[in-house]
Amino acid sequence: MRVRGRAGIEQEQRQVTSIVPGHAVTGPVRATADGRTGTPGDATAEEEAGPAPLAPRARVFPSLAAVYRAQLSRARVARIPLLFVATFQSVGIMVLMRGVVDGGSEARAVVAGSSVLVVAFVALNLLAQYFGQLRAGGGLDHYATLPVPPAAVVLGSAGAYASFTVPGTIVTAVAGSVLFGLPLTHLWVLVAVIPLSGAALSGLGAALGLLAPRQELATLLGQLGMSAALLLGVLPADRLPAPMGWARDLLPSTYGVEALSRSFDAHPDWAVVALDLAVCAVVGVLSLAVATWAYRRAAVR
Repeated sequence: MRVRGRAGIEQEQRQVTSIVPGHAVTGPVRATADGRTGTPGDATAEEEAGPAPLAPRARVFPSLAAVYRAQLSRARVARIPLLFVATFQSVGIMVLMRGVVDGGSEARAVVAGSSVLVVAFVALNLLAQYFGQLRAGGGLDHYATLPVPPAAVVLGSAGAYASFTVPGTIVTAVAGSVLFGLPLTHLWVLVAVIPLSGAALSGLGAALGLLAPRQELATLLGQLGMSAALLLGVLPADRLPAPMGWARDLLPSTYGVEALSRSFDAHPDWAVVALDLAVCAVVGVLSLAVATWAYRRAAVR
């Protein structure tokens, strides 16, 4: 009887064990990346599967295009009144200067400087305020969490603000040419002047906004930069004192103004125009590089 009792108990234990699912004891079976199966405790299966692959790194140009479209959409909604103000301001300056300047090289300088002033108002002044506000409000933290290269953020924002100045610059140049009796034949130079001057001024504006320790200081620097573009760009170069002439040579927009001013001649010296545009392009690359460095510096602090 004692032997049969022990045998019966062992038989009952085997029956109970047989009805318990296998994964309740050994854990659920999991498929690996190559189709084989294993359990959570199966170290061999996990080693063979390897770490999960990471997402591909964001490329610069697709990221730049995405930032450009987003910034252009935002600027189209929020900056149209300011673009109207910038255009009206530049046209008003030309009307005031019409009573002082009759024509010649001075008229060309006034029209060219007033046209590029629209770019300075938006690309330098407003972009400095935007990046100053972005830094003060913690917006840089949002961009830092995205897989977007720093250069794409700076170039996309700068390109959007520069593109936003195209209508106002064209209207100002045409209105000034009619007002001062200048030829409209070579206004196609704006196709090069607007993006190159916009790149140079946008890089400067972004750098000012990112390097300013306070938002109010970024706004002040943007206003001072636009005032410098107004004073040194609209007034004829030969009317300025020597120290102000040196400061004019350091202003990024000066070479775009010179290129546009020379295009109003009856027979422009295209070699000199191309040289001015090349210098403007180099200054634009340098200013955008400084702005990218400033963005990285501000994003990690």
